[in-house]
Amino acid sequence: MHYASRLLEQAGVCNRVMIDMSHANSSRDYRKQNQVCTNICDQLREGEDRILGVMIESNLIEGSQKIKPLDKMTYGQSVTDACIGWGDTVKCLTSLAEASAIRMG
Repeated sequence: MHYASRLLEQAGVCNRVMIDMSHANSSRDYRKQNQVCTNICDQLREGEDRILGVMIESNLIEGSQKIKPLDKMTYGQSVTDACIGWGDTVKCLTSLAEASAIRMG
């Protein structure tokens, strides 16, 4: 985040960033998004103002599935990238909101 912000600033544009909690930041393991969220919350509580948002790979049911006949599929589970489930999503959003409130003072 710091490197990206510095590059944006050097280019003369807004240096605020949206952090992808998935993909490379979670070592491509959707379950590690919770750890990434904890790190982001720590930064927000410490007053980091260059974070403007997050992207979460989220769905109703965690994980992912292959496309198959509709009656064999799990409703609410991704058919592309593996995602955290709704319960973890709520926990992440709640933590982010609380950390943002602390940052805002």
